Amino acid sequence: MTDKYNDGLDKRAANYSALTPLDFLQRSATVFPQKMAVIDDDTMLTYQTLFERCCRMASALTSLGVGTGDTVSVLCPNSHEVLESHYAVPMCGAVLNTLNYRLDAASLRFILDHGEARVLFYDTEYEKLVRATVSEMDVTPILVSIERLAGASDQFADHSYEQLLARGEQTTQWQRPADEWDAISLNYTSGTTGNPKGVVYHHRGAYLAAMSDAMAFNMNADTVYLWTLPMFHCNGWAYTWAITAIGGTHVCLRAIDSQVIYQRIEDYSVTHMCGAPIVMNMLLNELGERGQTLSHPVQFALGGAAPPSSVIRKAQAIGFDITHLYGLTETYGPATLCVPKPEWSDLPVEELAVKMARQGVATLTVNDVRVYNGHRGEAVPADGETLGEIQLRGNTLMKGYLKNPVTTDAAFKDGWFSTGDLAVMHPDNYIEIKDRSKDIIISGGENISSLEVEEVLYQHAAISEAAVIAIPDDKWGEVPAAFVHLNQDDGSVTEAAIIDFCKDRLAKFKVPKRVTIGELPKTATGKIRKNVLRDQFRTE
Repeated sequence: MTDKYNDGLDKRAANYSALTPLDFLQRSATVFPQKMAVIDDDTMLTYQTLFERCCRMASALTSLGVGTGDTVSVLCPNSHEVLESHYAVPMCGAVLNTLNYRLDAASLRFILDHGEARVLFYDTEYEKLVRATVSEMDVTPILVSIERLAGASDQFADHSYEQLLARGEQTTQWQRPADEWDAISLNYTSGTTGNPKGVVYHHRGAYLAAMSDAMAFNMNADTVYLWTLPMFHCNGWAYTWAITAIGGTHVCLRAIDSQVIYQRIEDYSVTHMCGAPIVMNMLLNELGERGQTLSHPVQFALGGAAPPSSVIRKAQAIGFDITHLYGLTETYGPATLCVPKPEWSDLPVEELAVKMARQGVATLTVNDVRVYNGHRGEAVPADGETLGEIQLRGNTLMKGYLKNPVTTDAAFKDGWFSTGDLAVMHPDNYIEIKDRSKDIIISGGENISSLEVEEVLYQHAAISEAAVIAIPDDKWGEVPAAFVHLNQDDGSVTEAAIIDFCKDRLAKFKVPKRVTIGELPKTATGKIRKNVLRDQFRTE
């Protein structure tokens, strides 16, 4: 029996090509050649110039022998060079590995060795770190310096970025991926224990993640995006490709500084930005102290912990419109978002915070999200109460972990990606995270969500950061203990006062039995290291 919808209707060069975000740059250079694509500290680039530079660098890398399957690493703050690398590196068939510049030499050395980096682009601000990193490597990558600081050694790097770029041929031809499943980038997790895992992204996922990002936040050619989110983090949640796709403007930001951020928002009419709660809290506290408000609304996509009502209230007063996202390195960044509903606009801020605390629904490129009870072998009911693990499947999931098939198979067991995050499913099909599976506190047989207790702590005006862990207890097995950092420590906010604050807002068994005030340990990407807090308690 013939298939009339397939017979003679083959894939051809004219009607099929591998999806790749590299097409976005070529299109924007054609549609918006003289439009400002990038605003950086030292330069401004039109889309035509950006495209030409990326093609030149792809050619230059090819002349160094870099090609399909090779890894090119980049150690640099948010700058036009990092953005260019998101196109130039895959344009020559290689795989981009953006590095976290907050890591130490040993961690960087592991990543460079594990990923088998052929080339390392590095900002000269980090030359001392790079020297320490490569000094103990058996195979040193080709070193290319991005010269930012006076006094950097001319003899250390094999090439400078601009000199290497000048060697490239001025051509608009570049290498398309043979298959959209080909790797485009390599990102490493920031685990709190053990070596990081290499997460491999493919061209198809990068293309679709970028399109989903743009559509989710109603972005268009008028979008001006401020890079408060590190480009090394999940390739900037794919916004490195998304902003280019819609012909928007990238505004680079070398370091987080509230006044620089405020000035760039005002100077360049920034419309969108992303970041972690620590960035949002810093902005709200420091702009609030100066009485500064924005001249126009700015969309802020907030990852990490859900914003408490106090943050939402401050953000609204200053001019930020928050959308809460949830995702992991393994999901190209955002996998779900809390889509605001029209009826929420009239809610009091406390009720709005309850709605916004949810991680929401799947993005456009995630096929399914469920909350799964592994013991029962079924999805939990949508009752807003029954706890299970968030599982995902769809087009924007990683290829897998580099050189780690066992862990890859375990992550994708039974056709779903297991996140390790515990959540409930609400009747309207919005998910809400309650805890990491390893962070749930079981006290006297009752489950206590550390996130719920942390949400209450964040409602305290003096608390800027909070973490809650389980500590042993002779009677209850374990009980919650809190670690907090204060905005200003004038001595008036004590352990007893914080415990009393929680007693007014939590069931008795959920109230922290101990509160420690001070700095909180963090990973290189800003995540609070609860494992260190647990170790700290055990050594007391």
